[in-house]
Amino acid sequence: MNQNIGRFTDRAALLLLAPLILNASLVVAESDVYRNPVGMEFLEIPAGSFIMGTPDLDEAIAENPDGQIDTVRDEHPPHTVTFATPFYLGATEVTQGQWLEIMDTRPGPEAYWSDSDWQRLPVVSVSWHDAQRFIQRLQVRDPKTRYRLPTEAEWEYAARAGTQGLRPMTVQALPEQAWYIRNSGDVPHPVAGRAASSWGLYDMLGNVWEWTQDRYAPDYYARAADTDPQGPATGDKRVRRGGSYHCPLHMVRPGYRSADDPDAAYSVIGFRLVAVPDERS
Repeated sequence: MNQNIGRFTDRAALLLLAPLILNASLVVAESDVYRNPVGMEFLEIPAGSFIMGTPDLDEAIAENPDGQIDTVRDEHPPHTVTFATPFYLGATEVTQGQWLEIMDTRPGPEAYWSDSDWQRLPVVSVSWHDAQRFIQRLQVRDPKTRYRLPTEAEWEYAARAGTQGLRPMTVQALPEQAWYIRNSGDVPHPVAGRAASSWGLYDMLGNVWEWTQDRYAPDYYARAADTDPQGPATGDKRVRRGGSYHCPLHMVRPGYRSADDPDAAYSVIGFRLVAVPDERS
């Protein structure tokens, strides 16, 4: 293992920050669900604070067959992030059925559109810019609600669901909530086919990568805002999170960061949305 790893691992700092993870016991209730006019469901994610990043990089590197510090260096330093207000996050990824209704197109492999449960498969082969176009058209259908991609910090906060460590569950329990290369058959699966997280969200890990709103910078954590961070002001790539049905174990965890050109459209990438409703329905 790389001898430089130790200086990126600060367990003492983790112990000092741990009390700031405020939401470990919170569970999203049915009353905190927003359903839009086209049937998309959003859960209210509570306000609070969490530790963003990976405090123990040794543990993350140990899962990586390459064992390289560079694959996780951008997850450091761990830092406290606070959300002053709740926000509504999609309970699942945007599906092919929802995409077809709004966009009237069929992106991605033809085989996915021929599947017996095609409407519930996550839409894939959509770029970051495609997601923005979907948002624009969805807002025409639902003018009382503002839609956007989640920020990178919002995504990780929701994925961690009040926990710390590499994942909200053990490696042995990961297949209960996530489709990844060990159990997926290397194909995407209908959304909500695995168990929900403790906050009621499905497929935050695995199934498809999810675009976030943020630009990517490998050193952003060292200078990020501590309240409602919005990501770097500049950068050519956009962040995607969560891993996919095609990913090995070490990529399928809340802290793992990846990024692509916003025009990239791969069969492993989809997205979920944040909704900001003017009023509850």
